[in-house]
Amino acid sequence: MPGAVLKPVIAAALAAALTGCLFSEPLETFAGPTMGSTYTVKYVRSSAAPAPGELKPEVEAFLAELDAQMSTYRDDSAIERFNRAPAGTCQPMAEPILELVRYGQELGELSGGAFDLTLEPLLNLWGFGPKGQGEQVPSSAALAEARQRVGQHQLRIEGRQLCKDAALEVDFNAIAAGYAVDRIGELLQARGVRSYMVEATGELKAVGRKPDGSPWRIAIEAPRDDQRVAQRVIELDGYGVSTSGDYRNYFEENGQRYSHSLDPRSGAPINHRLAAVTVITPSALHADGLSTVLMVLGPERGYALAEREQLAAFFVTREGEGFSKRSTPAFDALFAAQGEKP
Repeated sequence: MPGAVLKPVIAAALAAALTGCLFSEPLETFAGPTMGSTYTVKYVRSSAAPAPGELKPEVEAFLAELDAQMSTYRDDSAIERFNRAPAGTCQPMAEPILELVRYGQELGELSGGAFDLTLEPLLNLWGFGPKGQGEQVPSSAALAEARQRVGQHQLRIEGRQLCKDAALEVDFNAIAAGYAVDRIGELLQARGVRSYMVEATGELKAVGRKPDGSPWRIAIEAPRDDQRVAQRVIELDGYGVSTSGDYRNYFEENGQRYSHSLDPRSGAPINHRLAAVTVITPSALHADGLSTVLMVLGPERGYALAEREQLAAFFVTREGEGFSKRSTPAFDALFAAQGEKP
């Protein structure tokens, strides 16, 4: 998905590979481009697991297939063919697309409309989408027109087909990377890998431990647009991590800041004090989508939803010239033994 917006999320605390003389099972690494950014796989190669030269082509074949299905940055993808079709259209779709549509609809219902897969006309209008003509505040007339072409309640799945009752354009950029991370993890496990860390465009999942028995350590970034700074380091085993924030992808006009995170209910960028929110769940897909939902809802309504749904979430809110931090009970319980780590 070339040109896809990179969610400013996770910086992994990456250690050097431990090999040969110290540990019998080496820590292997391979990486490459994907979705307009990059992916990285680190895994412990036991006797049952293949070498990176075997795994990397399999991972990249999967990512290429996903790109051909879901990219909004190439005209020949399955979802772009669907997006160009008129209202009242049904088209056969691969199961990954249908799965993400179902999950997007679940997130929309859970959040009272704070998540919508059909935001592309609005993203383009504000300059954040794949067909954006430059970042700018649109006119009220243009905004009203674009909003007529948004609303995932007008998407339907009929058997193996995806149907639309309006001229909608579907965009999976808010959840595709998390889905990719989960699927790559499944691919690794099917090939005999039991301990790994997978990252794609900032979405991440870690399972097991490194060869020396130490945990995978992940740094949650502080919400700064001038440099990458670790705000908290956590240890993971069996969890996906996603952070959504408004501190890198934005523009300013007439002294006002406009975030790339749009609220589907207003059609405009979010306008509240929440700077970033991190969600940790067993599924990187769920973490990816839920972090977007909480970011749109803001510090109060987002926290209330996270608490109600017992989500492990970490909120960073602007307070004057600084920031305040708040975590949910589920987050505190998950990392109670770890405390604050520099």
